[in-house]
Amino acid sequence: MDKLRILTALVPAAALLAGCASPSTRTPGDPFEPMNRVVFKVNDTIDEHVAVPIAKTYQKITPHPLRTAISNFFSNLGDLNNIANELLQLRITDATEDLIRFAMNTTFGLGGLIDIATPARLPKHHQDFGLTLGRWGVPSGPYLVLPIFGPSSFRDGVGFAVDTRFSPLIYAPVDAQKPLYGLQFVSARSDMLGATNILEQAALDKYSFVRDAYTQQRRSALGADTSKPPVLPNYGDEDESAAPAAPGGASEAAGAAAPAAASGASAVAAPSAASAPAAPAASTASAASAASAPAATQPASAPAVPAAASTPTTATPVPKGTSGE
Repeated sequence: MDKLRILTALVPAAALLAGCASPSTRTPGDPFEPMNRVVFKVNDTIDEHVAVPIAKTYQKITPHPLRTAISNFFSNLGDLNNIANELLQLRITDATEDLIRFAMNTTFGLGGLIDIATPARLPKHHQDFGLTLGRWGVPSGPYLVLPIFGPSSFRDGVGFAVDTRFSPLIYAPVDAQKPLYGLQFVSARSDMLGATNILEQAALDKYSFVRDAYTQQRRSALGADTSKPPVLPNYGDEDESAAPAAPGGASEAAGAAAPAAASGASAVAAPSAASAPAAPAASTASAASAASAPAATQPASAPAVPAAASTPTTATPVPKGTSGE
């Protein structure tokens, strides 16, 4: 209920601040940009001085297997929201797969601490009530930056409030709800530390970067395959992430750049990582194929020359012998 009150209070405040902005400074789809930039700056300051240090401390003191188990636990609970929204969208196949995922991980994965459904090739889908509204034609409305929660829109803000209201965590004991919500936030923020580093290095205007990435990702999610995670790309070694792109071709890497913009940190980094390493990879592959072609023909042609040379030498005495007779 508190989140609904926040969203309700933001609407008139946004309208007042948007009216004060000059038309020349407004970006299409973002009429509340002056207010959004203020909220974004406050969020960024809180994130830098509060959330990031807590997430780094959490990473430092928590063993990696335990962090993975905690992340799996909340991801497993999130499948219940996915199932509900997929049924509302009439995505029966996706809902069935997520229901099997939830049952399998809950039963055999120790309450969701171990993800055994993904190795069993049961894809995880990503849905929310904002996408459900979009599925049935509700427009996204203007871009909006929510305090604490970050980039959103009027439609996605309503969807976020509904998803939060019906979160499985609300059925936990009252005394355990706040610790669970806090642990979920810290776990999610810890998983996104790599995105923060990329964002700091790649973005000249962080606000525009995140806004464009978020808008592009939400549009893509309405028509893309929801079994592919939209938010978190691989933030490991750049060489490792670039290496698989070579066999798939530069077109696949460029095509993956748009969904990767979901995190807001890889929207620019992904195209650059796709275009820059792709050219060397392609030239390396062509060079390797060019090198392998002579290597394949050389052994065939090399013995052929001695064979051709030896044939006349062995054939020469024959005519001489016949002429002698």
